Amino acid sequence: MSHFQATNVRRFQQKAQVVTPDTTYWDRLGKPELLKEHSTIDYVDFSPSDPDNFVLTCSVRVQIYNLVTKLVVKNLSRFQKTAYGASFRQDGRLLAAGDEEGHVKLFDTTSRNILRLFKGHTAPVHRTFFTADKLQLASFADDKSVRLWDVANEKVVKTYDDVHTDYIRAGAMHPQASHLFVSGGYDGKINVYDTRTADAITSTLDHGSPVESMLFLPNGSIFITAGGTQVRVWDMISGCRLLTTMSQHHKTVTCLRLGSDGKRLFSGGLDRHVKIYDVSTYKTVHTITYPNAVVSLGVAAKDQAVVVGMVDGLVSIRRMVDDSSKSSQLTTNKFAQRRRQRLKQRMAPPNNTEPVDHVVRHARHRLAQRVFDKHLRQFNYIEALDAVLIPLYIDQQPEMVVALINELLHRKGLQRALVNRSEESTIRFIKFLSMHIGEVRFMRVLLNAASNVLDVFEKTTFGYSNNLFNALVELRRVMKAEIRLTTELLQLKGALEMIIGGALDNNEATETKISYVQSKTTKMLPSKAAANYVVIVD
Repeated sequence: MSHFQATNVRRFQQKAQVVTPDTTYWDRLGKPELLKEHSTIDYVDFSPSDPDNFVLTCSVRVQIYNLVTKLVVKNLSRFQKTAYGASFRQDGRLLAAGDEEGHVKLFDTTSRNILRLFKGHTAPVHRTFFTADKLQLASFADDKSVRLWDVANEKVVKTYDDVHTDYIRAGAMHPQASHLFVSGGYDGKINVYDTRTADAITSTLDHGSPVESMLFLPNGSIFITAGGTQVRVWDMISGCRLLTTMSQHHKTVTCLRLGSDGKRLFSGGLDRHVKIYDVSTYKTVHTITYPNAVVSLGVAAKDQAVVVGMVDGLVSIRRMVDDSSKSSQLTTNKFAQRRRQRLKQRMAPPNNTEPVDHVVRHARHRLAQRVFDKHLRQFNYIEALDAVLIPLYIDQQPEMVVALINELLHRKGLQRALVNRSEESTIRFIKFLSMHIGEVRFMRVLLNAASNVLDVFEKTTFGYSNNLFNALVELRRVMKAEIRLTTELLQLKGALEMIIGGALDNNEATETKISYVQSKTTKMLPSKAAANYVVIVD
């Protein structure tokens, strides 16, 4: 007697992710620990002197947190209006922040005292950064100007007015040369400054979208800009030439950071993703997903933690897990493996026994059948469908529901399972179809299931409630959207095939023309002279 074959669920499971060294490394980031502020987190920066401390800029408060305790170490609440872009100096002893009033405030991180108050901007100052020599401070403001301040005497060194035609919300200082820095504005332009020259702006580049964030690589020869959905890489040595463009986000990129001692680039965006790139190839090596739009990002030294600020005031802290826990787990696995080997040796026959023709082994216990498989075995299709329409399968394991639907379609029993059902379970089934019909791995099965639903409602006459009617309307809307998307993709496919076909035809015609001219030229010229001629064909 043949055994009952369990429903095949594996065919609907997603393919396993390709494991790379970067995936293994960044998967060591632990579970997110959350902090909640009452407003958007404008900026996150880690202290260079104390890696366990990071500063959050939120509303009228600038707070320094401890990474281990998640408690506020210092509260710099000396702002009457919104504070912006609090960042540490390279030695971690000073901290500068702009505000809504157009002021720049300089704090001592050990005493929380205001050391300097720089006044001069007529609009909010969103970003402030120290120069490489730690003696000056640059401020980027909404009044379309950039100012350099002397930290020692509290005076402005240089002012660059109207260098942009819109707000300046991004800037970056050269990590080695204190006379070089860049600014990015909402006009989509990027300015490169050299304070030693009479004309301060040495280059003006076009990012193509409002610039949200900028940074230099550690050697200072390359700087990176983020704006719109693109991250662009510029080479300063070759005249600020565009090296590459990365378009991995589908919403605005809001922040950039470096990790792994400058070998990895982080970008956060409103699409709730943080992308990690390899700086040597500028390819995405890992992606981290967050519950809301990412607006600020900080990476601790040696990748010990990644802190992300979100638009709703939520702060996510993910710390790198120590290898000690993993080593203990590996040790436990080794002990278990040795125990299994010892059991095999005990069960094995002694060496001095005579050879045998066949060894009878105990049959392994079969896995317990799923509930819906038991109903399928008894041809109870209604009960089988009820067994998978539960929150556990619908929310966490939709492939189970689709596998059963596919089995019912093969048995031609789906319509039988849909007849004489309660309205609540029918609505649940229709909502499941509407939710997952757009997934590629489920689409073919669920489209056939939706067709069966329509056939059942066409053959059966009964009263429609508002909830059932709304569920059917939603199913119709989703199916129309899928049909429209399929039509557009087919049109795009046809257009691409025409373009590719035309390009191939032109290449073949050009090659034919070149070979024809070369053959004619070879016949007209002597053999030695023909080798010294190059034929150019437009």
